[in-house]
Amino acid sequence: MTGPAASGPAGPAPAPAEPPGGRRALAVWSIGVAVYFVAVIFRTSLGVAGLEAADRFHVSASALSAFSLLQLLVYAGMQVPVGLMVDRLGTKRVLTLGAVLFTAGQLGFALAPSYETALAARALLGCGDAMTFISVLRLGTRWFPVRRAPLMAQLAGLAGMAGNLVSTLVLAPVLHGLGWAAAFAGSAAAGLVVLVPLVLFLRDGPEGAGAGPAAAAALPGAGRAGFVRSRIRDSWREPGTRLGLWVHFTTQFPAMVFLLLWGMPFLVEAQGLPRTTAAGLLTLIVASNMLFGLVYGQVIGRRQSARAPLALGTVALTAALWAAVLAVPGGRAPMWLLIALCAVLGTCGPASMIGFDFARPANPAERQGTASGITNMGGFLASMTALLAIGVLLDATGGDYRAAFSSVFAVQLLGISRILRLRGRALARERERDDERERERARTAAAAQSAAPQQAATA
Repeated sequence: MTGPAASGPAGPAPAPAEPPGGRRALAVWSIGVAVYFVAVIFRTSLGVAGLEAADRFHVSASALSAFSLLQLLVYAGMQVPVGLMVDRLGTKRVLTLGAVLFTAGQLGFALAPSYETALAARALLGCGDAMTFISVLRLGTRWFPVRRAPLMAQLAGLAGMAGNLVSTLVLAPVLHGLGWAAAFAGSAAAGLVVLVPLVLFLRDGPEGAGAGPAAAAALPGAGRAGFVRSRIRDSWREPGTRLGLWVHFTTQFPAMVFLLLWGMPFLVEAQGLPRTTAAGLLTLIVASNMLFGLVYGQVIGRRQSARAPLALGTVALTAALWAAVLAVPGGRAPMWLLIALCAVLGTCGPASMIGFDFARPANPAERQGTASGITNMGGFLASMTALLAIGVLLDATGGDYRAAFSSVFAVQLLGISRILRLRGRALARERERDDERERERARTAAAAQSAAPQQAATA
C-alpha cells in the first residue's frame, strides 16, 4: 500500500478537459445571453423610431444617420479594447459594466432635451452594447465543448435577433401609443432586470477550468502595454483572424443597415407601404434570421468546409435581391419581391457568425477575446460606412433611395475581394494547426501508454 505522496514518475500531464456543457452551463450562458438580448433591444430601438426621431430633434437624413453612425463607431472602436478586457478581467466584470452603461444610455436617450444630448446617450449605449456579444462568445467557449461552439454562437446571435423582434413588435406600438419618453424610459427598466441574475449567479467558467483573466494584470504599466500590443499583433497576424473580420464585414451590414435605421423609411417613403406592413417586413427579417441561424449553426458544426461557401453564397444572394428591388421600373417593387428581399436579408446575421468560426481555431484560448473583438469590428465598420453613405446620398439626391442604396454594392465588392485573397492562406494555416494538434495528441497518448506499466509497478 503506497503513501499519499508516492515518489514515482509523474508521467505526462493530462490534456486539459473540455468544458462540460450540461444544465449548469446552459443556465450560466443563458444569463449572458439575456444581457445581450436586452442590449440588442436598445441598439435597434432607433430602427422603429427613425421618423419620430427626425421630427423630435428636427434633423435631416444625414443628421439622423449620425445617431446610428456614432453608436456603431463607438461599438466598433470598443471591440479590441473589450476583447482585451474580457481576456484580462473575465466575462462577469465586463458584462456588468456593459449592462450599466447601455441602461444609462437608453434612459438618457429617452429624456434627452436636444439632438446633442441624444447623440451622447447613443454613444454611451454603444459603449455598453460593445461589451456584450464578445462576453457571450467567451462564455460559450468556457462552458461548452469545442464542437458545440458554432451552434452556441449562432444561438447567441438568434437571441440577439429576438431582441430585434421585440423592438419591432413591442417597442414600436408602445412608442406610437404612449410617446417617446414613456417608450424609451420604460424599456430601460429591462437593463435593471438582467443586472440582478448577472451579479448574483453568472460565473466566468466551471470550477477548475483555468483562470479567465490574463497574466498581464501582474505586469507593470510598460509591461502591460507591451503585453496588449503583442496580443493584438499576434491575433492580427493570423490569417484566420483577418478572414473572420472580412467575412463579418461583408455579410452582416446589409441587414444591419436595413434594421437599424433605413428599412422603415425606405419601405414607407420609397415603396409607399403602410407602417404596419413595413413593420411586418422588418419582422420577417428577424424571423428569417432566427430560422437560418439554427440551420447555419448545424451545418457548420458538422462540416467546417461549408463555412466559405455559405458566406460567399449569402453575399451573392443578398446582392442579387437588393439589385432586383432597386432595378424595378418606377421604383415600387412588387410585394413578393420585397418579401424575398427581407427573407434573404435574414441570412446576413447567421452568415456573419461564420467570421468567428474562422477566427476561433486560429487563436489559442488566451487570445479568444481579442480575436473575437477584431472579428466583430468588421460588420460594424461596414455598417457605419453604408449608413453614412446612404444618409449623405439621400440628402444629395433629394431622397433618391435607388441611388443611395446602390452604395451597398461598393462595400460588398471590397469585402469579397479581401475574403478571396485571405481564404487560401487561412485554411492552409488551419490545416497545419490541426495536424500539429493531432501529432501532439498522439505523442501524449503514446507517452501515457509507455508510462502505465512503470506506474503500475510503483503502485
